[in-house]
Amino acid sequence: MQAIILAGGKGTRLKPYTITLPKSLVPVKDIPILEIIIKQLKKSSFSDITLAVGHLAELIRSYFNNGKKFGVKIKYSVESKPLGTAGPLKLIKNLNKNFLVMNSDDLTDFDYKDFFEFHKKNKAIITIATFNKKVNIDLGVLEVGKNNEIVDYIEKPIYNFNVSMGIYAFDKKAIDYIPKDEYFDFPDLIKILKKDDKKILCYEHKGYWLDIGRPEDYEKANEELEKNILV
Repeated sequence: MQAIILAGGKGTRLKPYTITLPKSLVPVKDIPILEIIIKQLKKSSFSDITLAVGHLAELIRSYFNNGKKFGVKIKYSVESKPLGTAGPLKLIKNLNKNFLVMNSDDLTDFDYKDFFEFHKKNKAIITIATFNKKVNIDLGVLEVGKNNEIVDYIEKPIYNFNVSMGIYAFDKKAIDYIPKDEYFDFPDLIKILKKDDKKILCYEHKGYWLDIGRPEDYEKANEELEKNILV
């Protein structure tokens, strides 16, 4: 099975860790996050992997090479300018009918194989992995009505949101909606597909998930994750 990993970002939010390293090579428990992901994908029978790279691409290529030492086949697709989160997919040749797309900074115990089979069985053009995320607001939140009248005062509320995990299953037909050589993000693609009445599904993950895009989340990952949960 085929997987595309988006590893071209600069990791701006993760500075200072990403000053000299691409975000995908930042280590968790002494293992680069992208290596953890590749090993997980291999266990789920994804052996054909394309790394969509840009920023510091040579370091990523030097570390992973052709993927032989990880038991997978790795190819590279290089963007010469930033193309957003969906734009790089337009550059990739020889895509399968269905394939996996994901970010390079997700730490999770996600069942990639079950997710992929769910997508194919339901014949969606895109399936999005979702997670119920609790967001703490460390402030008093005011609900304001007409004429500046206070309706309610909620002290440090906790909200729940269904968020994208940055893991997607694609039908190849979705690529036709991505413009060539233009900056284009996933929300743009989803909106266009919805406008065209295409079938887009979600798949809820109830296990562990952490996006290490921010320093506080990266530090949390190193504190709480045991190596055997990752690889």
